[in-house]
Amino acid sequence: MSLGYAEKLSFIEDVGQVGMTEFFDSAHVLQDKIEQLAKLIQKSRHLVVFTGAGISTSCGIPDFRGPKGIWTLQREGKPLPEASLPFHRAMPSMTHMALVELEKAGILKFVISQNVDGLHLRSGIPREKLAELHGNSFMETCPSCRAEYLRDFEVESIGLKETSRRCSVEKCGAKVRDTVLDWEDALPPKEMDLAEKHCRMGDVVLCLGTSLQITPACNLPLKSLRGGGKIVIVNLQKTPKDKKASLVIHGFVDKVIAGVMELLNMQIPPYIRIDLFQTILTQSLSSDKKFVNWTIRIASVHGLSAPLPFIKSVEVKLDFCTSFVIIVVFFFSQQHIPCCRHH
Repeated sequence: MSLGYAEKLSFIEDVGQVGMTEFFDSAHVLQDKIEQLAKLIQKSRHLVVFTGAGISTSCGIPDFRGPKGIWTLQREGKPLPEASLPFHRAMPSMTHMALVELEKAGILKFVISQNVDGLHLRSGIPREKLAELHGNSFMETCPSCRAEYLRDFEVESIGLKETSRRCSVEKCGAKVRDTVLDWEDALPPKEMDLAEKHCRMGDVVLCLGTSLQITPACNLPLKSLRGGGKIVIVNLQKTPKDKKASLVIHGFVDKVIAGVMELLNMQIPPYIRIDLFQTILTQSLSSDKKFVNWTIRIASVHGLSAPLPFIKSVEVKLDFCTSFVIIVVFFFSQQHIPCCRHH
């Protein structure tokens, strides 16, 4: 999770069990369990995946309850862990992209996430097949017409508060709100209803990187049991739901899912990030009307005052024929495609 997100949360004394011991299955046991999971997925008719912070640790985002988790260190009075890169620059992991491939193949029917990092949407999971129970740090929504806006920058607030932007839907124009829950906020009914529906339909509910402690979200996988569904848990720590699971795997999520995809003979697609920006060119005559003054502005497609976190610098080069070239330097160097809109 984002350290910024954790710092914005209201103070609460009891955040549940933290500093949990990590367990690792032996190589032989791990391989056997990966094979069991691959068979379950192959035979499944309605696979649902339930994700937590452990799915994003390989993206450079610290978790909460592990030995070096945010809440673990807070309780011990130690400095918070440092994210390896800014929240907005985190890229989907191997597991995120594997889920995209499973969804495209028609195997994965629905994803339920407790994470607010926005990586499922960014990876390519369709919005209608995703329930983000705790919100999305990059999403704003209009309380009037329910329009959603996925930003390329982290929204400045949490707690369902009004932000500085307005809905762009014609004849609406209401102030939009952030979507990330604070402790006292109820889970969004639309997301929760969809999550419950798919868990009841699920014949396999695969829990990835979650301690399954936060209620009521942690009870969702159990709803599959009444219809004969199976629960599989992949997590480094033990969870309160382990006894209800048909299979518990103690190993790194990326390693487990990579092994499953290999056994299913499925490729994990690379992640290609696309960011949009606009260049605005304006001209005016000088006061003596002898020269033309050009103004060049690089702006976000989300609004002229919105942040552009993915741009490092802008250079303008002129030649003697009065033409110019705009050079934009990006923070990203691999698997990143910038797109420019001209005005």
